[in-house]
Amino acid sequence: MVKCSKIEFLAAVASTHVRDGENVFGGTGLPLLASLLAKETHAPHANLISEAGFIDARPRNVPLSVADSRFYYGCSASIGLIETLGFILQAGRVDVGFLGAAQIDEYGNLNTTYIGSFDKPKIKLPGSGGGNDIASSAKRLIIIMTHEKRKFVKKLDYFTSPGHLEGPGSRKKWSMVGGGPSVVITDKCQFDFDPKTLKIRLMSVHPGFTVKDILDDVMFDVIVPDRVPTTKEPTQEQIDIMHRLDPNGIYLAKGGE
Repeated sequence: MVKCSKIEFLAAVASTHVRDGENVFGGTGLPLLASLLAKETHAPHANLISEAGFIDARPRNVPLSVADSRFYYGCSASIGLIETLGFILQAGRVDVGFLGAAQIDEYGNLNTTYIGSFDKPKIKLPGSGGGNDIASSAKRLIIIMTHEKRKFVKKLDYFTSPGHLEGPGSRKKWSMVGGGPSVVITDKCQFDFDPKTLKIRLMSVHPGFTVKDILDDVMFDVIVPDRVPTTKEPTQEQIDIMHRLDPNGIYLAKGGE
């Protein structure tokens, strides 16, 4: 077993869902680290796209924002926000997008706006930003979030970004270009979505956790297959690559032990 932090584990797991040759909206932070790791390993032809307009980005180490000049290094083009969101993302040319969330429901719909009531919210969050665009238009969506019961809810406090809406046929009804969420990666497990009902389904459990641990921290019913595998752990090579990409611990240092 290779010793790794939570961030290293999550980045390595997320990277496995990026396929070679795909157009990837990776953002910054953990999604960017996962995308860069994929590009350095099994997906060398993945095309990283920054929201600010950097196309086929090849940063030598991790940028701090979607407009960081580090994205300039080796990129094929630098356009703009409107062109990126309009001509590429909303035209259905992004294969996979990454998002986080404060709340998620059983169909993968997301809340990143506020917690509590509209009149007196307990917590105000950043809102949509480009999240709704990514959730609506990317061919598939990877969601990364911490696994807490308060986050996996029956009803969102605010509906910010669409998952599979109300189930089969919902996205087509609203003429959405993208296919919706394909996987949810937490610090305890991975979920995917049942192809018939489009409800969340347990995909794998991380080492050190049980199926019961997962279900105890979810407020809705989760589809559980007869056999639930253990999530594959990162390799030493993956960890070494991540530290080369983030030598100053901009993102890795947030992971703890």
